[in-house]
Amino acid sequence: MKLYVVPTPVGNLEDMTFRAIRILQSVDLILAEDTRTSGFLLKHFEIKTPMQSHHKFNEHKTVEHIVQRIKSGQTVALISDAGTPAISDPGFLVVRQCVENGIDVECLPGATAFVPALVASGLPNDRFCFEGFLPQKKGRQTKFTELATEKRTMIFYESPFRLVKTLTQLSEYFGSERKASVSREISKMFEETKRGTLQELTQYFTEHNPKGEIVVIVAGLEE
Repeated sequence: MKLYVVPTPVGNLEDMTFRAIRILQSVDLILAEDTRTSGFLLKHFEIKTPMQSHHKFNEHKTVEHIVQRIKSGQTVALISDAGTPAISDPGFLVVRQCVENGIDVECLPGATAFVPALVASGLPNDRFCFEGFLPQKKGRQTKFTELATEKRTMIFYESPFRLVKTLTQLSEYFGSERKASVSREISKMFEETKRGTLQELTQYFTEHNPKGEIVVIVAGLEE
């Protein structure tokens, strides 16, 4: 009677841990963000455990049912398409509901995209704040204004289609000379990290169309 939160590789399948494979093979049910995406992963590691779809569009509806299954004696594992569930991915609601119902929740250590991006950036990482995806419309300017005076290193997730727009706006609010780093395709074949000022990065990605999943690291305001 337990919920396991199991990180999966953000890129290279070799980043999967032995323990993660064992847990996924032994549980009664796997909750997957996208069963097609996870299907490739499970097939690769010869995991035949039944899967159920659990994503941001149905999470509110399925949480109670999942809690009841665990209470009835089943063990369930939660995975996302890549990385650690609940970090800018579905999962928080089911974890919270399990905790509130006295169900044991165990999260395995493993892949999360922002940690290698932060370390590889060369920017201070003793203190940092994780902002995930910025608001696309409502509250976006307010968020930039709030973070302009943030002294800790900041971490953002971004899509390749909005990267240049975001870098441009960061430059406007934080100053074009603020140091930053952009990591994309972490742990994949075409992994790349570009470092420089916000102005330099904006220019680079305007000239070089970015692809893949992206983590932006921005230096905090220096006193």
